[in-house]
Amino acid sequence: MMHRRALLAALAVAPPLWSPGASWAAEPVTSMQSWAFDFGDDRTAAPGHVRVARDAVYDPAIGHGFEPSPAGGPFLFSLAVPEGDYRVVVELGAKAASDTTIKAESRRLMAERIVARPGRTATVEFVVDVRTAALKPPPPNAPGGVRVLLNPREEGSYDWDDKLTLEFCGPAPAVRRLRVEPVTVPVVFLAGDSTVTDQRFEPGASWGQMLPRFFKPDIAVANHAESGETLKSFLFEHRLDKLLSRVKPGDWLLIQFGHNDQKANWPQTYAEAATTYRDYLKAYIGEARRRGAKPVLVTSMHRRKFDAAGRIVNTHGDYPEAVRAVGRETGVPVIDLLTMSAAFYEALGPDQAWKAFGDGGKDATHHNNYGAYVLAQCVASGIRSQIPDLAAHLLDGLPPFDPAKPPSPDTFVLAPSAAHSTEAPRGN
Repeated sequence: MMHRRALLAALAVAPPLWSPGASWAAEPVTSMQSWAFDFGDDRTAAPGHVRVARDAVYDPAIGHGFEPSPAGGPFLFSLAVPEGDYRVVVELGAKAASDTTIKAESRRLMAERIVARPGRTATVEFVVDVRTAALKPPPPNAPGGVRVLLNPREEGSYDWDDKLTLEFCGPAPAVRRLRVEPVTVPVVFLAGDSTVTDQRFEPGASWGQMLPRFFKPDIAVANHAESGETLKSFLFEHRLDKLLSRVKPGDWLLIQFGHNDQKANWPQTYAEAATTYRDYLKAYIGEARRRGAKPVLVTSMHRRKFDAAGRIVNTHGDYPEAVRAVGRETGVPVIDLLTMSAAFYEALGPDQAWKAFGDGGKDATHHNNYGAYVLAQCVASGIRSQIPDLAAHLLDGLPPFDPAKPPSPDTFVLAPSAAHSTEAPRGN
């Protein structure tokens, strides 16, 4: 598994980390454009930092604090911020050796396996996109909405609240200091379904929430995908409105739909591959281009269905070719995740491919952390080969990736999050 070594700062002696027994009162965050927190055991915070004790529970009146989480496991820290993009710089380390994986909002992977030796620190930096469901009201008598129509599974999600939330996971997570400041950077917007969205709960995961891990801290990933969505529903639930309200020239829009659009038994959102599906894709492309953003199409990955010869069976009909055809017609790059996923699943074979999927392999559509991570590597590989201007923002030193030679699922390790659920994602 690759480490984010390129982002580690030079190791230096550090003061002790906060201790679980610390009980000092939280200090309110004043109105400012940047924030800095000190979690150390010293009673005096570093200059310019607000001291935070480990038992300082998040309080809206204060504007920062820790979210409820199981004792001894991953812990989450939240900061009340306006909607926008934020550069986050984290100093990690403790008296003992530490090993920390950081996720943002609803389990977006930002940095993994950041290791610091005893008494030393390591610094990691990344950009987090923060959004709310609110929309600017349309003018009087104009159609539109004032809010994204969230589904019940999204209520209470860290993706849609007025906070920036960081989760610190791993065998020995340790945070010493944290700095947050608003930034204006290029943004990669994601529009899609359950195979792209930030899955809130372990053990489910999707490639969109793994993708930030592969980018430098000079770009943000804004994942607007959601389970059960189609090109049509994404539109009438005001999700596209919300996404477009944040788009600026120089951004990118990655579009992956198809799993649910193909369902004729969903008459209100069904889109025929030869006609309406292509037309909706072109509308998304046009809306992105009108705002100066660069659209990218992504074919849906395969479901896990093998034939007798051990080859993957296409369950998506003409939809992947419709994506390719729209790409050719409009001059939009196409990341062929369908083809790469076939190579990935077939490399594992019928007896092992289930290890990339949710619910212990009972789910043949949705993925676990391993499957989502490998598919994100596929997407990053497609970016590198087809979108040079976006590829410039990928981490330096990423080795070439061949989906026909994936890492072993038996040796893959990604620190799990605190939130778990047995409920299946919407869609199939």
